[in-house]
Amino acid sequence: MNFPINLSPLIISLATTCTATVATFFLGLMAARWMYGIRGRWRAWIDGILTLPLVLPPTVIGFFLLLIFGRRSPIGQLLELIGMRVVFSWPATVIAATVVAFPLMYRTSLGALEQVNPTLLDAARTLGATELRVFRRVLLPLAAPGVLAGTVLAFARALGEFGATLMLAGNIPGRTQTMPIAIFSAADGGDIHGALVWVAIIILISLAIIRLLNYQGAARRAWRIDAVSEKTLESAVEPIVEMEKSDKENKTAATLEIDVEKSLESFKLAVKFRVGQVAVGLLGASGAGKSMTLRLIAGVAKADIGRIVLNERVLFDSESGVNIPPSHRSIGVVFQDYALFPHMTVAENIAFGLHGLPVAQRAARVTEQLQRMRINDLACRYPKEISGGQRQRVAIARCMAIKPDALLLDEPFAALDPHLRRQMEEQLRETLRSYNGVVVFVTHDMEEAFRFCTELLVLDSGRVIASGAKHKLFEQPRSVTTARLTGCKNIVAAEVIRPDLISVEAWRSNLSLADSAEFPVRHIGYRSHHFRFQEKAIGVNTFPCWLVETSEAPHEMTLYLHLHKSPAAGEAHHLQADISKEEWRALSLEPQPWKIQIDPARILLLED
Repeated sequence: MNFPINLSPLIISLATTCTATVATFFLGLMAARWMYGIRGRWRAWIDGILTLPLVLPPTVIGFFLLLIFGRRSPIGQLLELIGMRVVFSWPATVIAATVVAFPLMYRTSLGALEQVNPTLLDAARTLGATELRVFRRVLLPLAAPGVLAGTVLAFARALGEFGATLMLAGNIPGRTQTMPIAIFSAADGGDIHGALVWVAIIILISLAIIRLLNYQGAARRAWRIDAVSEKTLESAVEPIVEMEKSDKENKTAATLEIDVEKSLESFKLAVKFRVGQVAVGLLGASGAGKSMTLRLIAGVAKADIGRIVLNERVLFDSESGVNIPPSHRSIGVVFQDYALFPHMTVAENIAFGLHGLPVAQRAARVTEQLQRMRINDLACRYPKEISGGQRQRVAIARCMAIKPDALLLDEPFAALDPHLRRQMEEQLRETLRSYNGVVVFVTHDMEEAFRFCTELLVLDSGRVIASGAKHKLFEQPRSVTTARLTGCKNIVAAEVIRPDLISVEAWRSNLSLADSAEFPVRHIGYRSHHFRFQEKAIGVNTFPCWLVETSEAPHEMTLYLHLHKSPAAGEAHHLQADISKEEWRALSLEPQPWKIQIDPARILLLED
């Protein structure tokens, strides 16, 4: 069959473009992954060099390629020694197309990788995934749309390459003449019809590329590389029960020791504590260093100096250079945003950390966790198809499936409403009854810490300022920060007059003390629910008070009170007292001033 024009430019262009696209795909993706992990001042310079072909004129790129591959260059002479010649050959068209298309693939892929939530990568690492598996199973699938867009753009750029190709490969019909060069030759020779034909072919191919770029498949692809089938899940319950009993019998008491320091932007984190087989709460305000402490324990962040030991196994030791990667620490982490892999089903999320087990055993572990967390019916759903409480159950199940030696929970109830929060607390307690490992629970909620934890550590600006049993910590907080974090609402500056008497200028009062302090007292605190109202102004630390305003809750009233005299308009209150609705109904009928008593035994003596 005879064609009106020679088709060799089409064939050469497609062969060149496809080869260059494959090369660009791997080179651009590798460069993007490498750059993704680089931080520091040199990052911008390296990125500029890799992106440079995108902004340079193609003829300049062709000139540099001639300098590199020309017959007089070291590389050109070396290639000629082995019988190869790049300049004015078809490989030259591939090299030119690859160089000019590379920045599009690299930049688009890098942008796609940087859009992936880094917490998902940390979650994968704590579940035992190597860096290669993190990239293959989490980072690349989530960045796939951007990587695909980069591939398509690179194909389009390689297809339209002209200047660099002409400089390096020349215009040799049947060997290096691509469609853009054929258009130039035809137009230069006055063959407008021939040039229009090639223009039309390139436009058609380009439109097809644009359609591919905008294509959104109606069918959602399920990433099931490590998935276990629903049928397999249903048939694998009994074996895991036997295995759990055996593991529990053989497990020894768990301990975690940490003594580390790490410089952060606003302060130096310096944390030291030792915990055993109880639920330990890290209590502190936002930015106190709680989450970073968990990251150091899990290994997703590295301390500057110090030592971390779990069950007598050294996880980190700056002196000896030990730093076990998170994938080998056997520590489960429930992140604040749950960090479920959005491209995996619930069952696949739970099975992610079990890839080293036989399929039947993996299925048994997944089934057991689905049943324990009461989420059997969610196994084939994706995270976006379930509620926040259900996502948290999946996150806990995913951690427990790997049988970690320690379980770290980073404000796991923060995103839940109060009703769901109580439900999940009960569910977590039930889950941990048979768990023999260390549990570290991060929260800034005092009531949550008190309900859930046995021991508490209070962090302030990166340092442990108080620690101990929760009851002792609430009864004797010692510092202003600890008192505030444990819910004390009345904290004021104070001055010791004598061992049994203290002056509070803000309240215009002197208060008798039950015991003298063993440390310098700078403030006192008094919990709002400890105030008592008297019928007569008798007894120690009893003062007249007037109501400034109230705040109502479902079961109690908060009273804002002014001591000694009726407050003037706009004058601030002195005290905040919380009383029951029943007590409020009776008190509200009494004429003011009321008489309020501050129990000497309940006054909290505080340092700065």
